[in-house]
Amino acid sequence: MNQPLAYIHPQAKIAQNVVVEPFTTIDKDVEIGDGTWIGPNVTIMAGARIGKNCKVFPGAVIAAIPQDLKFAGEKTTVHIGDNTVIRECVTVNRGTVDRLKTVVGANCLLMAYVHVAHDCIIGNYCVLANGVQLAGHVEIGDHAIIGGTSAVHQFVKVGQHAMVSGGSLVRKDVPPFVKAGREPLTYAGINSIGLRRRGYSDQKISEIQQLYRLLFLGGMNNNDALDKIELELAPSPERDEVVNFVRNSGRGVIKGYSRNGNGAD
Repeated sequence: MNQPLAYIHPQAKIAQNVVVEPFTTIDKDVEIGDGTWIGPNVTIMAGARIGKNCKVFPGAVIAAIPQDLKFAGEKTTVHIGDNTVIRECVTVNRGTVDRLKTVVGANCLLMAYVHVAHDCIIGNYCVLANGVQLAGHVEIGDHAIIGGTSAVHQFVKVGQHAMVSGGSLVRKDVPPFVKAGREPLTYAGINSIGLRRRGYSDQKISEIQQLYRLLFLGGMNNNDALDKIELELAPSPERDEVVNFVRNSGRGVIKGYSRNGNGAD
């Protein structure tokens, strides 16, 4: 890792087999795990915690201070999980006093020009395509995919195994296991292809489809639909995940599908 054309602060904790390419800057209070590759012209600032076997491509900036006028210099961090790939010009900002950290999970792919703002929590195996912009305090569940150039409003939650269409404006929470598209963002069915790829059986996918038929196509408001789901569908991790997600939604969930192309509550 000895690279004379890179600057590595003497207090940075860098594993022995990390590769740091030329013209990269690594500040103090940085930790980088075994097998990670840091490309040229990368800036890693104080508070970064980068796991094992990650790849960080040129132009990325990790752990810059939040773009939040309320930030008062509190000690906060950015955590990047093992095996995560961060492509060109991605920016991941430190947390604020709210959570004190920003987290990107393991085995994620953040494509070029993604921005992850302060206090975001991204799960494992997530894909954020080119140009995705996450505002502060966003939460993304495991295995979620966000299409390119989508913008996600602050405090929005995207559930596990959800897939959001490219170019979306995500103003409301997106429940687990669904596809979401159109404008305004609308339920567009179950992410059945993604679920099959991850080992979900046809029977389990059918159960999830029935759940969302009741929630989005049953002509009921969300509270009544959730009551009916709990009454008629047997308990399961997937059922409980959806029910708890919708009940605890702070911003409200996206609209249900309607044939005329407009959302229906």
